Amino acid sequence: MTEDTDAAKRRLTQDRWRQLTEWPLLLVAAVFLTAYSIQVIGNLPDQRAAVLSDIIWVTWAVFVVDYVAQLVLAEHRGRWFIRNLHELVILALPVLRPLRLLRLVIVVRVLHRFAGATLRGRVLTYVLGSAVLLTYVGALAVLDAEENAPGANIKSFGDALWWAVVTITTVGYGDRYPVTMIGRLVAVGLMVGGVAVIGVVTASVASWLVEQVRTTTAKEVQAADTGLEAKISELTELLRRQEERREDDVAV
Repeated sequence: MTEDTDAAKRRLTQDRWRQLTEWPLLLVAAVFLTAYSIQVIGNLPDQRAAVLSDIIWVTWAVFVVDYVAQLVLAEHRGRWFIRNLHELVILALPVLRPLRLLRLVIVVRVLHRFAGATLRGRVLTYVLGSAVLLTYVGALAVLDAEENAPGANIKSFGDALWWAVVTITTVGYGDRYPVTMIGRLVAVGLMVGGVAVIGVVTASVASWLVEQVRTTTAKEVQAADTGLEAKISELTELLRRQEERREDDVAV
């Protein structure tokens, strides 16, 4: 029985694979983002960015290995494959360079693990982490799509970052906007993400206000009950003393 238990523990499962590869994949994602950022922000041509391109492709290969391993280790492979078609799409479209940044969903997975047990802690972690990551990635992706496009008005990372901030906050001044198809796809994703982030913030603030009102009301009711009990005790003591005096008068 013990040998079977030990064998089960040693057997590699999909959950075990995720636990073992979570931090290495996070490191790979960081390397990928760094190399990609240097390549895009520096607007480096392919001949000057050969090393960076090699790094990006190596990290891409690591993500492919992770996908294949999870598929092989899945308990129900067909069901897992259908539910994770987006992973296959992301891996199968490396030619759409800005969409490569979707591989950074591994960071969101780590945020989920360390978000905390309380609702407020989870919301704070998700909102801050996701908003910062989404803004930076959106700026990087739109710059990659726009910086060399004819007629584009997003030519620097500063312009791209400004555009990403006003887009994710749903302000949309319109002074900077994408003109390419890929850039507009990035804009749609960023707008959807911005609406989601604002919705989470609004729900969190509303929940906090309701909790504060409920706590304040409960304290006021408790204080009123305590005061009422004290008054009742005083009246009871007064009546008892009067009754004792009456009995003393009758005895005399």
